[in-house]
Amino acid sequence: MNIEDFRTYCLNKKGVTESLPFGPDTLVFKVMNKMFAVCGLERTPTQVNLKCDPDRSEELRAEYDGLIIPGWHMNKHHWNTVMIEDALPPNLVVELIDHSYELIVASLTKKLQAEWAAL
Repeated sequence: MNIEDFRTYCLNKKGVTESLPFGPDTLVFKVMNKMFAVCGLERTPTQVNLKCDPDRSEELRAEYDGLIIPGWHMNKHHWNTVMIEDALPPNLVVELIDHSYELIVASLTKKLQAEWAAL
C-alpha cells in the first residue's frame, strides 16, 4: 500500500481528521481527536505507527520480522511501526488500520462514542 492509498483509506473512515501536530514530516490521523495512525512522511520505505492489541502485536512482530516492529517513539507495548510499502499484503495493512481505529473508538468516553455514532 502506498502513502496516498493509506491516507485515502484513513480519511474515509467515520470521524477521521488529519493534522501535522509534530511538524511537517509527521502526518497524524485522529478519530474524535484521538490518534490512531501516525505516518512519517520523510521515511523510505513509508512507515506508519498503528495501535494494536499487545498480544496480537507480539504475534505480528514474530511473523513479519522487520516489517512490523515495536512502535517508533510510541508506547512499544501498544503501538507497532508498520512498513506499508514493503512485502506486507495490502489486505493486512487495511486490517491493521481498522484494528487501530476500532481500538481507539472503543476507548472513547460514552459521550464521544455517542457523538461518533451520530456522524
